[in-house]
Amino acid sequence: MLSSKVSCNSHGQDSSYFLGWQVYEKNPFDEVENPTGIIQMGLAENQLSIDLVESWLRKNPDAMWLKKDGESVFRELALFQDYHGLPAFKNELVEYMEKIRGNKVKFDPNNLVLAAGATSANEILIFCLADPGEAILLPTPYYPGFDRDLKWRTGVEIVPVQCSSSNGFRITMFALEDAYQRAQKLNLKVKGVLISNPSNPLGTTMTKVELKQLITFAISKNVHVISDEVFSGTVFDSPGFISIIEAAMDRNLENKDIWSRIHIVYSLSKDLGLPGFRVGMIYSNNETVVSAATKMSSFGLVSSQTQYLLSDMLANKKFTSKYMKENQKRLKKRKEMLVSGLKKSGIECLKGNSGLFCWVDMRHLLSLNTFQAETELWKKILCEVGLNISPGASCHCTEPGWFRVCFANMSLGTLQVAMQRIKDFVERSSCGGIGKMSYQQNMSSLSRKLLSNWIRNLSSSDRDEQER
Repeated sequence: MLSSKVSCNSHGQDSSYFLGWQVYEKNPFDEVENPTGIIQMGLAENQLSIDLVESWLRKNPDAMWLKKDGESVFRELALFQDYHGLPAFKNELVEYMEKIRGNKVKFDPNNLVLAAGATSANEILIFCLADPGEAILLPTPYYPGFDRDLKWRTGVEIVPVQCSSSNGFRITMFALEDAYQRAQKLNLKVKGVLISNPSNPLGTTMTKVELKQLITFAISKNVHVISDEVFSGTVFDSPGFISIIEAAMDRNLENKDIWSRIHIVYSLSKDLGLPGFRVGMIYSNNETVVSAATKMSSFGLVSSQTQYLLSDMLANKKFTSKYMKENQKRLKKRKEMLVSGLKKSGIECLKGNSGLFCWVDMRHLLSLNTFQAETELWKKILCEVGLNISPGASCHCTEPGWFRVCFANMSLGTLQVAMQRIKDFVERSSCGGIGKMSYQQNMSSLSRKLLSNWIRNLSSSDRDEQER
């Protein structure tokens, strides 16, 4: 007999987002060993600038070998157990966060809580702000992992703030009010709004107008604002990034009640391309939240060795300046390659300025304007074209036909292969040859069986979701 937590399906990992990964893992692409395999374009990972980090490590071996001025600090780090974190690391971290925000805001390291990645940080914040059965508003489309991160263990409900392509999926006061009223009708007490800025999956930054509207809404409803800013260092084009803290400071809200209800989540997984280091953080001006979150963080700490290495790296201002500039340059160039390649196949993308992905419009490739048709298109792209991309339904998009396509987790050669596959697919589709794709013959029977069983359930659940 197992707990209800184990047996329930609120973990959210039965969505197409995670299923695509399962199918990919059965047949991963390799330029030499498996050139007909599935190319992973569903992973928002930044591999474009990892060579810059590797170069710094080669030039600074003491950080890697846990030395200071040539002397080992292994014993000190091995015995360090304070879940508040290394002061030197927290000091460097807030300076790095300030630098990303153009030094327009100041962060107090005492208000920073370290956690094992943004996943852990978001969950800790939800535990601090809401009780089981209460609700968080979340603009759509949103990162599919939030269904797991925010709901599974906390018991908190997500109420979508429904945004549309008519205004580029921008958040409006009307959409916020509508979501709040829907929560009220469901007898759900709304405790806060969580935004992803820059947006995952849109690859866009929020405008000052949007942020001001959000703050006004939070003030009027007496709720919290959580701003997930894990992609803040990936902004490579105008308009620039505006943090929720900067927007609040512009309105001189430092001494108002709302100041203690604004919280930021950040990590080094996307900006520095270090997801395996599991470095996440919460920033809050609410002393009670900081105190409780610090205690909760003991269930998922950042190792002292990792903190030591990164404190040295971030202390090197010449390196961080070079990295930020070069990383943004590389991201912009790679994104333009993806957009250009898709455009040659007659596929457009939402205009974006940040992130490791594009929000791609494939509505014209749907057989019908339904989520079932989107599922069928996604199935063909996964099984026949050999690309794992994330369908809009998995991101709770209200309009079928949108997909998130990642571009920073692969080599240039692999991206070129992916673009050729898309081009061939679109050409065959226009000629009515969708059903005769050679790639399908290379798919394993196990992958096809896994997909067919799941698709039957997904089509039904997607329709139910839209009716709700």
